[in-house]
Formats: sequence, structure tokens, C-alpha cells
Amino acid sequence: MSLLYVLILVVPALATALAFMPSSHWTIRSLDFPRIQIAVLCLASLIITALNPPTLGWSVLFVVMANLIALTYQLYKIFPYTRLAKTEVLSNHVPDDDRTISLLSSNVLTPNRRSDALIALVRQYKPDLLLTLESDTWWQNALTSLEQDYPYRVAIPLDNLYGMHLYSRLELEETEVLYRVEEDIPSIRSQVILRSGEKIRIYCLHPTPPSPTESETSKPRDAELLLVGKQIRKLNETALVFGDLNDVAWSYSTRLFKKVSELLDARIGRGMFNTFHAHYRFLRWPLDHIFQSAEFQIKHMAKLPDIGSDHFPIYAKFQYCPAQEDLHEVETADAQEMTQADEKIAEGRQETE
Repeated sequence: MSLLYVLILVVPALATALAFMPSSHWTIRSLDFPRIQIAVLCLASLIITALNPPTLGWSVLFVVMANLIALTYQLYKIFPYTRLAKTEVLSNHVPDDDRTISLLSSNVLTPNRRSDALIALVRQYKPDLLLTLESDTWWQNALTSLEQDYPYRVAIPLDNLYGMHLYSRLELEETEVLYRVEEDIPSIRSQVILRSGEKIRIYCLHPTPPSPTESETSKPRDAELLLVGKQIRKLNETALVFGDLNDVAWSYSTRLFKKVSELLDARIGRGMFNTFHAHYRFLRWPLDHIFQSAEFQIKHMAKLPDIGSDHFPIYAKFQYCPAQEDLHEVETADAQEMTQADEKIAEGRQETE
């Protein structure tokens, strides 16, 4: 059996097994991302084995069974983010009113100069909230034409790939720029006043990813997500959380964040909305997220066209329906999971001290 053939059979099963390791190192946690791709490789290895059966032996049977188990597991993890699954957030088809709120989140990629493409999308979709990530002073100046329509703004122009700008048609109050875990990684916490006069809390996030060029481990990212989750839970807030979370929807850390915060994900039962990587069709997964509390129902959600960035923008429109929040089934963290959250927060803070 050739070395290439062995690699085709072993690699996808091995990648699946390694992702079970509790290590937070980027080499392990990065395996949480390409579950779709690993599932495709598992299926390909099984097809290749069926078309070109090697000499039967225990080692071959073991590898085939490992790939079959790995394929089943990967499909189990990504199934909720397909249209075959039950939707987690109710759809709302009533006409827009004073309780409707829409948002557009876009990681623009700092060196990207296609501001015209983003401006065109903003003109087309007219979101109430626009969040740009990786936006520096150049991007701030390039988007000045939007300021007339977006009188409420939070500007954090940075050259470290973590700049952030929030534009709002709706009045903002109690706005804070927070550096929760790392001193050069900002986030925004604010309160939006709907046209109805009701107030909702928003969190705009862009934590560092586990990667060889950013953070050696996922600990800072996980700590920031869970700090926000715990704050929302403690204050029992009606909230929207959005941004480039540098994590995938099906990872343990994101699912723990959802349980701790008791927020919902409108993608469940509607699709993956793979926003990264915009330039490589086979290497895509959902990195840009929008989570909402149970008081919201979804009117529309879409991955928007390429603007020259490595991320596609994402758009969503919600209806605020506080009287119907009990219609949603909300997952909540138990005592053990809350302890795990506290431990991850402590680890993240310790790593960045």
C-alpha cells in the first residue's frame, strides 16, 4: 500500500480524533474549524477504498471503520447548521415596524481598498447597525459618506488588524469601549434605542484567533466570549452579540458561550453562512456570528457578496417580540459548565498578563 494511499485513509480520521484533545493549542483547536472539509475527506477515503480495495487485513478494517465513525461524527456536528435541522429561532413575516432592527457586520480586511463595494451593500440593505472590523484610519475616512445616514458612531481605528467601527441609525447610549482580556483588542458594549423607544444591549466582538501568527492558544478568545456570556446572563439582558468571533458555530467554546449567555443562533436550521475564506471555496467555515436573546425573531439573514476582503459580510434583520420569548427553547449552562467557563476565563486572563 503506497504512502499516499495510507495518508488518504488515515489523515481525516486522525484529524477528527485529535480535535477531541482538551488542549487549547492552535494546532489542535484549528481542527475545530474545517469539519465540513474533514467530512468530505472521510467520504472520499471510503469511496477510494471501495473502488480500489486493498488487501484485506485488520489494519485496513480499522482505518475504514475509523473513517466511517469520523464521517458520522463530523456530520453530527454540522447537521444543526443545515436546512434539514429544526430551526432554533422563529421566523417573523409581519411588516417592518418600530420594533424591527437590522445589522450588517463586515470584516473588511485592513489592506483591502474596496470600500466602494461595502458602501454599495450598505446603500442597498440600509442596516440600522453597521459594524466594520479590521478597520483603520484609511477605512474610517473611506466611509465618511455614510456618516450622514449614521449619526451615532463609535470609532476605534487601529493598525493591528483589530480596529472596529460601529455606525448606527438608532440612538446609542451607555457606550463603552472595553479591552476585556488583551490590552490591544477592543470590543464595544452599548445600548440601542429602538424606534419604539425600547432599549436593547449590543456587544461587538473581535477576539484573537488561535493561530501561529496571532495567539498560540484559544484561551484569550474563549475568555473574552465567556466574559460577555456571563455578563449577559448576570444582568439578564436582552442582547445582540455580533462580530468576527474567530471561532466556528459548532465548536465547544462557542456552544459553551451560547449556554452561558442563554442566547440563540438563527443559523441553526437555516444554513452555515460560511463567511471565511472568501477567496477559497473549499476552505470556508462560519467565523462571523450574530447571536440574539429569545425576545428576537428572525426576518431575514444572508451572507452578502464579496467586497474584496477574506470575509464575506453577513446581514440579519430581527423583530423584537418580548411577549413571545417563551416560544423559544433556550439552552442554559449547568453548574459544571459554569465552572468550566470560570476556569477558561481565568486561564485566558493568566495567559495575557
